[in-house]
Amino acid sequence: MRIANLQGRFVIVKDDRAIDVERASDGRFGSDPQAIFEAWDDFRTWADGADLSGGEAFDREQLGPPAPQPRQIYAIGLNYLDHAAESGVEVGEPVVFTKYLTSITGPYAEVEFPAGDVKVDWEVELVVVIGRRAHRVSESDAWSHVAGLTVGQDISERVLQMVGSVPQFSLGKSYPGFGPTGPWIVTPDELADRDDLPIGCSVNGVSKQEATTKLLMRSVGKLVERLSAVTPLLPGDLIFTGTPAGVGLARNPPEFLSPGDVIDSYITGIGEIRTTIVAAR
Repeated sequence: MRIANLQGRFVIVKDDRAIDVERASDGRFGSDPQAIFEAWDDFRTWADGADLSGGEAFDREQLGPPAPQPRQIYAIGLNYLDHAAESGVEVGEPVVFTKYLTSITGPYAEVEFPAGDVKVDWEVELVVVIGRRAHRVSESDAWSHVAGLTVGQDISERVLQMVGSVPQFSLGKSYPGFGPTGPWIVTPDELADRDDLPIGCSVNGVSKQEATTKLLMRSVGKLVERLSAVTPLLPGDLIFTGTPAGVGLARNPPEFLSPGDVIDSYITGIGEIRTTIVAAR
């Protein structure tokens, strides 16, 4: 099943049609895309047996972030061996930081370029959406707490990220719009192999990153286990799982984004998002 945020309303996407859940359920579920995660099990039971025929054609550019108001956003650094190697960092414990809520935007967003002397980079990522509260869960039980998966970009401003003696990961990755997600959330049962999904991105049509999520050093299950051992994961929370090799900072010479650049990001089996970098207004 694919679920999405269409102009602020919660919909199921089926055969390129959008089915408004509030209307289809006769008000049993509301229109708020974020609220559905608090009733995830009930919603899945209803959706699995509902008549989902009908619906309406829609413009994909009207899609918003599928989980627009998560209470917690986790992000994992250096979770692909090749990205750790290109960054010159030895693999150890996962690097965990947060992206702040105002960084979250939709799958076809225009993102303003920050003012000042900045270096803005791309990082395509698999994003996990939590569907059931998870606290101290095991890796073997982790997927039962996952609502689904979506495509994300962990856009990063490297100057602020690396300033000072201790990096400022959260600030450098949380400018407005620096967390595009979408185009929808795909439930794990829709995927032939939820742990092996081709992932990549291009800038202005030139491929920059290509990998597969089976190369994650800490899989979705391991990340849910590790994070939930410390802090409860709440329905609707997001986990950005890390980016593969090919970021601009690690290239020779380094490459960075400029206003006018277009980032196309994909995960096979989930979908594609397009992010346009624009000059500050």
